[in-house]
Amino acid sequence: MNLPNKLTLGRIFLIPVFMFFLLVKITYGKYLAAFIFILAASTDGLDGYIARKRKQITNFGKIMDPLADKLLVTAALISLVQLGEISAWPAFIILGREFAITGLRSVAAAEGVVVSASHLGKIKTVTQIIAISLILLEDFYSQFINFPIGEAFLYIALFFTLWSGVDYVRKLNTKIKIDDI
Repeated sequence: MNLPNKLTLGRIFLIPVFMFFLLVKITYGKYLAAFIFILAASTDGLDGYIARKRKQITNFGKIMDPLADKLLVTAALISLVQLGEISAWPAFIILGREFAITGLRSVAAAEGVVVSASHLGKIKTVTQIIAISLILLEDFYSQFINFPIGEAFLYIALFFTLWSGVDYVRKLNTKIKIDDI
């Protein structure tokens, strides 16, 4: 178990801690949840950087790293919908795209085809993390800025989520015919 894989597992183990502080009514719980979310999200880039730099890329990491990202974002979006902080429809579209692309990746992998993460996919992930972080911290910054920045970023994230999904399907379709799957 190398360091990048430990960071990935750490991100997964932080998810219930994040959810606890977000969903249980305690003083400063939402701020602690935001801190934990940002900490967990920051391990995503760090684990990939370390894995590439140290040449420690593993099959475990290839599977678990994107899964950890999806679990973290899924937990955050569902929790924010439950709290009434965001509407369900953008969360549903974002999560639907994630499940659809994960399914396509699995089918493609079974066919021996790998489509690596694109620049758009990385932008999608970053905008999702920024949107969720801003929504979590809205109580803090709303005293200075009277504009729902988090919600605006959620729609930016939604745009990149859809764009990267279409791009992924297009790239996959050039390698194998999706109609034949």
